[in-house]
Amino acid sequence: MTTGRLHAGRAIPLAIGVGVLVAGTAAGWDARLVQAIAAPPALVRAALVGVAVVLGIALLGRAVARLGAADPAGARERDLVSLTRGVRLAFLAVAAFSAAGGWALGHPLPIVIALVIAGVDVLETSFLLLVIAARRVTDPTDDHPMAGA
Repeated sequence: MTTGRLHAGRAIPLAIGVGVLVAGTAAGWDARLVQAIAAPPALVRAALVGVAVVLGIALLGRAVARLGAADPAGARERDLVSLTRGVRLAFLAVAAFSAAGGWALGHPLPIVIALVIAGVDVLETSFLLLVIAARRVTDPTDDHPMAGA
């Protein structure tokens, strides 16, 4: 669980999300690069599909675990940080499966969709985590027994 403090390290995932979107956009202008990424030799494509599927399954498993832990029995409120990170992992799993589909088909569209899903997801969940942290810093009633009542 985070302490709720705002610091520069919380903006790193936000910068990564922007970087993924910018890199994907820049790479999309070069048709040769897009084709090389989407349709490498068959053995490389098979390995990429396998890695992406395994990664997707692992991310999905972690997402389910996070989402389940976000609402513990007997707690008075949900853990918004765990919930947000669980949603992030679920969307990253979808992005991994989309990339696997792109490599399996040898077509760039599912890979582009994967980049968009991953980039936008990391951007929005990072922003939400910043909002949650700012709320915890500015809302002193969070620890009060009557908070949220």
